[in-house]
Amino acid sequence: MREDVESLDIRDVTANWVNAIVLQAQIDDRIKALADLAHTPLFFGRLNYLHAPGASLAEGAEGEQFYIGRRHVHDAGGDPMVIDWRAPVSQPFYRASKKDPQDIGLRRRFGYTGGELTAYEDEHLSDPAEASAVSKLLQQEIERPRVGPMRDIVATIQPEQDEIVRSGLGGSVCVQGGPGTGKTAVGLHRVAYLLYAHRDRLARTGTLVIGPNRSFLHYIEQVLPALGELEVKQATVDDLVARPGVAEVRAVDGAATAVVKGDARMAEVLRRAVRSHVTPPTEPLMVVRGSRRWRVPAYELAEIVEELQNRDIRYGAAHDALPQRIAHTVLVRMEQAGEAPDDRVQDAVARNPAVKAVVKQTWPPVDPAKLVLRLLSEPEFLAEHAAGILDEEEQRLLLWPKPFRSVKSAKWSPADLVLIDEASDLVERTHSLGHVVLDEAQDLSPMQYRAVGRRCTTGSATVLGDLAQGTTPWATRSWAEALGHLGKPEAVLEELTAGFRVPREVIAYASRLLPRISPGLAPVSSVRETPGSLDVREVEAGELTGAVVAACRAALVHEGSIGLIAADARIEELGGALVADGLPYLAPGEETTAESRLTLVPASLAKGLEYDYVVLDEPGAIVAGEPDERTGLRRLYVCLTRAVSGLTALHAEALPGALV
Repeated sequence: MREDVESLDIRDVTANWVNAIVLQAQIDDRIKALADLAHTPLFFGRLNYLHAPGASLAEGAEGEQFYIGRRHVHDAGGDPMVIDWRAPVSQPFYRASKKDPQDIGLRRRFGYTGGELTAYEDEHLSDPAEASAVSKLLQQEIERPRVGPMRDIVATIQPEQDEIVRSGLGGSVCVQGGPGTGKTAVGLHRVAYLLYAHRDRLARTGTLVIGPNRSFLHYIEQVLPALGELEVKQATVDDLVARPGVAEVRAVDGAATAVVKGDARMAEVLRRAVRSHVTPPTEPLMVVRGSRRWRVPAYELAEIVEELQNRDIRYGAAHDALPQRIAHTVLVRMEQAGEAPDDRVQDAVARNPAVKAVVKQTWPPVDPAKLVLRLLSEPEFLAEHAAGILDEEEQRLLLWPKPFRSVKSAKWSPADLVLIDEASDLVERTHSLGHVVLDEAQDLSPMQYRAVGRRCTTGSATVLGDLAQGTTPWATRSWAEALGHLGKPEAVLEELTAGFRVPREVIAYASRLLPRISPGLAPVSSVRETPGSLDVREVEAGELTGAVVAACRAALVHEGSIGLIAADARIEELGGALVADGLPYLAPGEETTAESRLTLVPASLAKGLEYDYVVLDEPGAIVAGEPDERTGLRRLYVCLTRAVSGLTALHAEALPGALV
């Protein structure tokens, strides 16, 4: 298929050089999408239908056989050899069961080692004599060692996951899923499915995956290309609201200040501040055209301004509409005087110096960054627009101790840029995409949810997260509240409770924290029983670092990736100890290889990552590194649940009480 595309000659089919460049770019993209991926087989399953799909059972139609793979593959004659996993005919591969065989006689799974076919496994779903059994190949694929970036789960999607993946583009979905339930993979595969089912629409409107940090995005960046989808953008929330060259992040807010800046009430403060620039006119307008003068009294101008305010359209759109509305009023007077003005006359009146002067005085332009600068610098300006919304202490937290002179000299924080983004949307509508996937959503503030929601006002969203893993002072309390801030209150809430990554012993140990960090949340039920996967050891205080290094060396005996997770304050000491012991290590986001498998992970960056074996340094220090105990225990819960095959936790201090 790739050679067919490479052999295309477009010299005689393009009208001009522009068409030639565009067509060649499309050909290059197609060639890139058809690239062979090392150790990635073209098919992973087969379905034997009892009757041809779509045929009436009464017709006695013969069955049909389909190979299922990551992408559509056809032969030289154009006949399909492998069916894309997203096609409707492939759905029973994920959904069919002994209870509901969906006209499937045989489902076959193929097992691979290093890209070579090494095994297969058959299920005769329509044979009542065959007992239902757990797929060993499925279990082996789930437990396969993790080396390199995150891989797709297209061969192992479970029925409850498939229902979310294939839900329609029209509605938004929120997925609550504990550690190892596959929520991130579900979100990414949902994007791939939507691009398959609605390619033309999403090609026009765009798709975006939003992650918590760059390390996480680097970890997941190969999943969609492996499924043939190369055009999906990835970003963090900070990337979305960035103002390069205008407002640079050079400061970090304290927790109390960040909570206030992230509060949804700030949206109303900003709206008031933007609208405060409107000043109803008090003087009449006189427009001179040739020998005629046309007068518009102040009360009529005020009525036009009031009408625009009541329509609640964007400030900038109203600013642009005001001269046209004034010009229309003048044209009505011209027509009443017997003239016959057309659109060109209206445009000329709108550009009249007298009209422009009224607009500038009545509805002046607003610079969003300068507006936020004033709010954070001028106590009187903030108090005027926060009255009845924020109390005095909250206003005090917002104000800079020493005001900055300009937007460029100001030391902006990440939360400040979210405020500027909100103000920008009040002035000019933010462009909306067709679909947005928001992962690790539980850590977003209400104002950050609003910033994401602005990017999908006319599209849909897939929200992924776990309330128990919220580790920010403003972490999400409920999904209903979060979806309201996102602008998607109608989103369907789905819950994934079956765990496929974390061993049963490990997730049960971590779940001891749930009553303290997220009461009422159902614990994850792991399908993987791995005896000996949990080892919690106490060591002498002076021997902790040495014991941790020894545990890392012991873990490296096993196949797969190793993660050493520790409190941020311990990273420097542990890094030095690893190097001194001859153990080179990677930073989060750097790709593991067969030669370099150990990653040193600060607890603050562990979220969303996974390793075959995890060595956890001093759980108590991880809790103590956070501003409050609940946030610390949530951070610890995240760190405890990064392991796929085994967890070794070493401590010199007493363990947090909830774990004992």
